Amino acid sequence: MSTSEHQVDAAVIGAGPGGYHAAIRLGQLGKKVLCIDRDEVGGVCLNWGCIPTKALLHVGEVIRHIDRAGALGVRVPKPEIEREGIAKFKSDVVSANVGGVKTLFKGNVVEYLAGEASFTSPTELTVKQRDGGTAKVTAQYVVIATGSAPVDVRAWPRDGDTIVNSDDAVQLKRIPKNLLVIGGGVIGLEFATVYARLGANVLVVEMMPQILTGTDAEIGKTLGRILKKQGVEIMLDTKVGAIEKGGAGVRATLNGQATGGKDETREFDMVLVAVGRRPVTDNLGLDKAGLTSDERGFIATDVQQRTKVANIFAIGDVTGPPLLAHRAMKQGVVAAEVIVGDKSAAFDPVAVPNCIYTDPEVATVGLSEEEAKAAGHDVRIGKFPLAASGRARTMNETEGLIKLVGDAKTDQLLGMHVVAPQAESLIGEGVIALEMGATLEDVGLSVHPHPTLTEGIMDAAEAAHGKAIHILNPKPKVPVGTT
Repeated sequence: MSTSEHQVDAAVIGAGPGGYHAAIRLGQLGKKVLCIDRDEVGGVCLNWGCIPTKALLHVGEVIRHIDRAGALGVRVPKPEIEREGIAKFKSDVVSANVGGVKTLFKGNVVEYLAGEASFTSPTELTVKQRDGGTAKVTAQYVVIATGSAPVDVRAWPRDGDTIVNSDDAVQLKRIPKNLLVIGGGVIGLEFATVYARLGANVLVVEMMPQILTGTDAEIGKTLGRILKKQGVEIMLDTKVGAIEKGGAGVRATLNGQATGGKDETREFDMVLVAVGRRPVTDNLGLDKAGLTSDERGFIATDVQQRTKVANIFAIGDVTGPPLLAHRAMKQGVVAAEVIVGDKSAAFDPVAVPNCIYTDPEVATVGLSEEEAKAAGHDVRIGKFPLAASGRARTMNETEGLIKLVGDAKTDQLLGMHVVAPQAESLIGEGVIALEMGATLEDVGLSVHPHPTLTEGIMDAAEAAHGKAIHILNPKPKVPVGTT
């Protein structure tokens, strides 16, 4: 077995979105940098998460457009699903993205090492290389960017075939006839959309009273209604008990509001456990670096991404929620710039957007209506339904909602929430508006192009002041005792 030694300015543990951003920026700034990952360049996002799931969701969107083409006067035969072809498309997309990051590593003189790293001291690492060798790394600075992994539930032991997690589901080894999705969060709903589009009968079971817990309640309910119309069955306030394997599938026991408080047994040929993700910090040897994680495994950092050990930084999912790739990316750049001496660099956004790639998509940024009220704001709400959008009608996509949350006293925009096609792009306006401290009036006065989905944001802002043109405004309340 070979042993190698590396002496670098900075070592980045993890080559996911946060890690590769940190490594590339360090390379751009002239540092000698080594990036280490036990799997593949790109981490979970490029190989198992963001990129492959969006490729599969795009396939599903194409299938839906074909299914609905008749309403546009276009007669198209029912699509035939070629699982192998779809899987190849997904894999090709992944390979192209991974190859792109490798090219950027090379162009920015970032050395990559495949293996699992652990601390032996605050400035030293041991790497068990994928090829069986061992590497010893000495680094002035270390950036921890090891990301997260699916939570495995002991009661439902994963076998990768009938009981699967998101890593298994994205491989698309088969399309089940009946799929049980445990968890109505982002991951569960995205995979519910993928497999429903590919022909599976999908049941989503969520133990909380609403899907997308923590998201604006009205937005969650709106998406839930749309998914049910699309054939996705959703059980809220319901738990999954025992799962017993038998024959080619499983028998699952359900109990909760949806079952009338009684045990109900259903049969499925695949179960996707999507109950959350956990930080990957268990094999890092944090104690040898002088670090500890909290009870959930997360590592504390300041706004410059420093841990309590001055030369060690942490970014991305290992630092706590929200577990989002774009958050990790910005944190990676901040860490790199702090390492080279930029004292002004900091991760302090007003708000971090979140996108759920169902069909239609959901995108949110800032405070929900419930969060704004809980924070003491006298809220002002502006809403615009897609059914009133001329552009949405031309797309035959009239189900959805644009919702703005503002402060009634200051008119300050507090949050933006969207259920719509292209919500992922629409939300960018809300991000900029929040960062710039815009008011609802600012958004409403800004001239938006017509006909577009974005003008619905303007209409929602105008609706907040009772000035909307394309929907009926609520009548002002008449004070008691007046006529």
